[in-house]
Amino acid sequence: MPEYLPIAVPDDPRLAQNIIHFARALRRAGLPVGPGRVIDAIRAVAAAGFTDRMDFYWTLHACFVNRPEHRVVFAQIFRLYWRDPRYLEHMMSMMLPAVRGVQEEKLAQSAEKRAAQALLGDQMPELPQPDGDDEATKLEIDSSFTLSAEERLKTLDFEQMSTAEIAEAKRMLARLRLPVKPIPSRRGMAAHGGRRIDWRRTLRTSMRQGGEMRELSHLKPRPRWPNLVVLCDISGSMSQYSRMVLHFLHAVANEKGAGWAKVHAFTFGTRLTNITRHLATRDVDAALRAAGAEAQDWQGGTRIGQCLHDFNRDWSRRVMGQGAVVLLITDGLDRDDAEALEREIERLHLSSRRLIWLNPLLRWDGFAPKAKGIRAMLPHVDSFRAGHSIQSLEQLAEAISRPDDAGEKQRLLDAL
Repeated sequence: MPEYLPIAVPDDPRLAQNIIHFARALRRAGLPVGPGRVIDAIRAVAAAGFTDRMDFYWTLHACFVNRPEHRVVFAQIFRLYWRDPRYLEHMMSMMLPAVRGVQEEKLAQSAEKRAAQALLGDQMPELPQPDGDDEATKLEIDSSFTLSAEERLKTLDFEQMSTAEIAEAKRMLARLRLPVKPIPSRRGMAAHGGRRIDWRRTLRTSMRQGGEMRELSHLKPRPRWPNLVVLCDISGSMSQYSRMVLHFLHAVANEKGAGWAKVHAFTFGTRLTNITRHLATRDVDAALRAAGAEAQDWQGGTRIGQCLHDFNRDWSRRVMGQGAVVLLITDGLDRDDAEALEREIERLHLSSRRLIWLNPLLRWDGFAPKAKGIRAMLPHVDSFRAGHSIQSLEQLAEAISRPDDAGEKQRLLDAL
């Protein structure tokens, strides 16, 4: 929750009108705020009072927020609308383009750009246009090497996306595919020119020909597809990334012919939750709404070691018996016992065909494995890759198709 400044109450306050405008900003940011909730909020503030800042924040929070992913957006809009006396100037600086080399670029905080767009609405500032008669003010810009809007969105961090960008990113994630190559099994299937001779079929054929063996029947390995097991961290530091990854996972689970035998999904924060059955729902919003209702630890703490222990004990034999590929999505920031975490991640690695770790912290150029949780987990994964953008999820297909792909693992191990 943000830190608050004292509220300056005018002599003739217009609290009801301000709450209505605040609700409109929340609605533009994507929160399902209707007239009924606005009326409830005005009545709740009248009952709770306006003198205590904490009571005012949580009163509006109780009226407008009913999903975990809306908490950050509500907090940012509340800070800009009610607490920051220079919020308009701050939002203008957020929305206006910065000239590289002239103005220092500053990355927005989580949901800050989305909150600024919601508060400004359609009142976007217009940039001054040069006079058509003044030839000296005209600039010619070579845009042959600029990225398209879609290419830019692929490289944008999920945390820095606005409301419109998040909606477009979800549509792009729904089109992504995660193909996997089949695994040859010991079971065989009839094939001409196979390396193995099918003696049973050969003898049955010869019996129909009076015992004369005219030709040999052959076998080739029957292909089979592995399971995909996803363990997704939904703690406070991973909430935005985990929501986007679950959108991508829903598309993978409902794609026919993608190659996976079955897709199993688990979320963890302070406890482990199996959300596999919710992914079978065709509507992605309904699926994630049901998954969020079952996982009660959204945006909470992180107990990676304990959650991996629960998975190894209760679910490993059920979902890992066919050489499953495991995707672990977490930042690795765990405060529990590092030795216990190392034991559990090692057991998970030994039970899986491949263990791929997606960490959004790899988006930073100066990332180093300094946290004890990261140091304990890194040696026991097959591949260590970033997971903060659409482009990083597209590159995940390459990591799965190449068994020798280690991502950034070796470079970071050398830095230990």
